[in-house]
Amino acid sequence: MEKQEIDRLRQQVLCTAVLEDAAFAIDRRESTRRAVKYRRGDSVIIVIHQGRGWFDPLSDKKGDVFALASHLHGCGFPEALEKIGRLVNVRSAQNIWWPPSPAPRRFTAIADRWERRRKICLSSPSWHYLSQVRSIPVSVLGAAIDQDVVREGPLGSMWARHVDRQWRMTGWEERGPDWRGFSAGGSKALFRIGNQGAGRICVTEAAIDAMSLAALERMRPDSLYVSTGGGWSPRTVGEIEHAASAADMHLVAATDANPQGEAFADRIRQIATSMGCGFSRLRPQADDWNDVLRERAGG
Repeated sequence: MEKQEIDRLRQQVLCTAVLEDAAFAIDRRESTRRAVKYRRGDSVIIVIHQGRGWFDPLSDKKGDVFALASHLHGCGFPEALEKIGRLVNVRSAQNIWWPPSPAPRRFTAIADRWERRRKICLSSPSWHYLSQVRSIPVSVLGAAIDQDVVREGPLGSMWARHVDRQWRMTGWEERGPDWRGFSAGGSKALFRIGNQGAGRICVTEAAIDAMSLAALERMRPDSLYVSTGGGWSPRTVGEIEHAASAADMHLVAATDANPQGEAFADRIRQIATSMGCGFSRLRPQADDWNDVLRERAGG
């Protein structure tokens, strides 16, 4: 087949169509506009670039629509080409469900956008969301506000700041009653709350889980609670490796109690082994630490 025909198929067939043909379904609760999560049992694929790209969060697999067909069906390029050809003009559920992309807009610097958001205060919408909906206690909320790692987001949401080892802002997690995402133009490093010089680092998948675990452990003075923001970017890996390189460091894999959480925990274990630091697995009794906290609070 000519290269021009291959490029035409690449443009006509989205990764979403390949996934739905393989019995994957959208996980709307875990999806954002820029990253749509598909599940089939314990298998997870994240679709990006408006359906043109994908990656497997539990491995290093990623690529275009042809690489996806090869990955799902365990086949070579010729068979993948044939499978893609059968899906021309197939309209995926993502196109039906997903809202149109907003018009492009110019973003100010990450730090400037952060500074324009108000600090969370008593009785503010974000305070209500975190304290009443998420059951984060006042002691932990106060610490997060004092350390300036959370800010008031729009429509009752909150922003949770990600920083690198020099405490330079890279972006923020966005969480609210009806929204979850990550700052446009930002990149994931680590959300951090607690003792910045601690010898025990608890790695979670979301800032709300980091704060929840801190609450459950009553903000142990020997601990720093961090979040990867649900991703596993090279910058995030570098930050965890840098932390693990300190003398007498102990990494705690406090990720979710599901297949993705176990895969992330194994990666943290591998980092701890390669860096020669301590390691332990702390598994929530529910799906994640906020579920545990809300159950204990009766929420």
